[in-house]
Amino acid sequence: MQSSNDIKDTNAPHFEIQRIFVKDLSFEAPNTPHTFTEEWKPEVSLNLETKSNKIQDDLHEVVLSITATVNSNKKTAFLIEVHQAGVFVVKGFPNDQLHQMLGSFCPNILFPYAREVVSDTVVRGGFPQLILAPVNFDALYAQHMEKGKEGAKAN
Repeated sequence: MQSSNDIKDTNAPHFEIQRIFVKDLSFEAPNTPHTFTEEWKPEVSLNLETKSNKIQDDLHEVVLSITATVNSNKKTAFLIEVHQAGVFVVKGFPNDQLHQMLGSFCPNILFPYAREVVSDTVVRGGFPQLILAPVNFDALYAQHMEKGKEGAKAN
């Protein structure tokens, strides 16, 4: 006889990480070696973007794109672009929760990997380590949803 603990609810929400990988990586240091001979006065510009693609029924790819441009003395010291991706099983969630999982929860998982790629690549490029500050993807997702609501009201 099976106990209720042995029976799995197939409709229960299920989340699983299938794979995490670097989809694209670009590093440019256009003014080297001259950048290394000048006083280091870094100014960092950062851009974040997330996208998700449905691969199969409950299988989704989420891509977190980070672009960091660092200028010193009004010249580009380096530019790094990382597309950190993951394949996730997201099953049994209502549509609003599914959207939040793909737009906030998954990017939260991907960010530490992307931060490590940025830091490692910048050091390999001969520059001081660039450590990205933590990002509140929940707040960014909420802002994105608010802008969507405002845009819908305007139409």
